[in-house]
Amino acid sequence: MRTMTNEQIILFQEHLINEEKALATVGMYVRDVKKFMDWISAVPINKGTVLAYKNHLIEHYAPASVNAALSSLNSFFNFMEWYDLRVKNLKIQKQIFASTDKELTKAEYDRLLYVAKKMNKRRLYLLMQTICSTGIRVSEVRYITVDSVNRGVAEINCKGKRRQVFLPRALCRMLTQYMKEQKIKSGAVFVTKNGNPLDRSNIWSEMKKLCKAANVSEKKVFPHNLRHLFARTYYNLQKDIVRLADILGHSSVNTTRIYTMETGEMHRRQIQKLGLLRC
Repeated sequence: MRTMTNEQIILFQEHLINEEKALATVGMYVRDVKKFMDWISAVPINKGTVLAYKNHLIEHYAPASVNAALSSLNSFFNFMEWYDLRVKNLKIQKQIFASTDKELTKAEYDRLLYVAKKMNKRRLYLLMQTICSTGIRVSEVRYITVDSVNRGVAEINCKGKRRQVFLPRALCRMLTQYMKEQKIKSGAVFVTKNGNPLDRSNIWSEMKKLCKAANVSEKKVFPHNLRHLFARTYYNLQKDIVRLADILGHSSVNTTRIYTMETGEMHRRQIQKLGLLRC
């Protein structure tokens, strides 16, 4: 019988860091493993215990969340060399169409910008346009610096990969004016009152405040959806998924395909244009 301890989890965390996993990934894995340890409540672990926890997850969480938690546990079991405790992920049918209640449309994005400008939230107004016109991750906003605006290109280092992100000229002009107004002469452009780079929670909460006035569902309003909107818009114009994967910093075009997924209604309109029906 095996038992779990906090010391083991600390060693697991150090292992993930040494493997150069992203900090967000390390945090997620550790949280998932701690949840499992809390659930078993000092009971010795065997395969039956793990399967019982898997059933518990299935009853309370969506399949994707279940698989994320199981992946974290399997990683921990590999680290501990408890290979016999590994469990299989759920098989999830591949999603063909994007959900209309979660994907942000261009019209909704425009309304959010209008409200941000009307409410005199200039930093947020420019920040949303920066993410949406470049496709950067919210964690990469800190790479939008005075130097990158002056050069028109940001050098981004994320998940062990470096890439260049070109900034549209119109965006550079707006950011240059903003930097002049805010007396920002070096470092990150988007900072708090204390001069620290904005983080995900800052940006998330500020965007949520626009929802009601913009008449946009809160389910759709979060920074990553701006990246999705960039991806769909780029792909619809260029039809080059390999190039888009490079721009977004994806290792696999399979990830990029998720970003370019159409809604079912969009697909319906397209097939109606085929002219293959006669009344």
